[in-house]
Amino acid sequence: MIALRHITKRFRDGERQVEVLRDLELTVPRGTFTAVVGASGSGKSTLLYVAGALDADYDGEAVVAGKDLKALSARERAAFRNASVGFVFQSFNLLPALPAVENTMLPGLFVPPGSKAPSLGQLRGRALEALDRVGLADKAARLPGRLSGGERQRVAIARALLSRPAVLLADEPTGNLDAVSGEAVIQLFSAMVRDGVTVLVVTHEERVSAAAGQVLHLEEGRLR
Repeated sequence: MIALRHITKRFRDGERQVEVLRDLELTVPRGTFTAVVGASGSGKSTLLYVAGALDADYDGEAVVAGKDLKALSARERAAFRNASVGFVFQSFNLLPALPAVENTMLPGLFVPPGSKAPSLGQLRGRALEALDRVGLADKAARLPGRLSGGERQRVAIARALLSRPAVLLADEPTGNLDAVSGEAVIQLFSAMVRDGVTVLVVTHEERVSAAAGQVLHLEEGRLR
């Protein structure tokens, strides 16, 4: 489901180039839960950006959900992200003036050119279904300010699930959560895997990596 081969990613730092990822190899089979751990600044987020088609400026090959990402145009990458990949981040990125259901609907409002946009009724129905999946159907009308940190993160996960993606990518998803809320999020990821979703999480937290079927360490740009 996720196959990264010989991935090298460089950034320019003044007069020199810095290799963040160095000939990196990663395989995440379909319907499995993989955690990548590493120190801050080790390149974990960069790895997710490559796997999620957010960054196309790298050497090597990235094949995700059957698509060779390097072969896609910018428009095709946008369509791929919209249809096949869900993103969850440490900062919930919810709009404070919108209730949970409308925050969950947001990705469906940004349809790539040439794609058929669902109706608002269809979007709301899918959003309510996603909120039910994360245990928040009864709080669909609440604003983010009236939700706990764990609940806000679950809304962010519901938003990521709106398009029923094949792949879920998460960047430090429990970093801002207490132990109980963090455990609830981890259990959600495990449930998604049982439903066939491929989950890749980058984290520095042992509680997340302990739940994963595969744990890899990112050091000096390579996975070990």
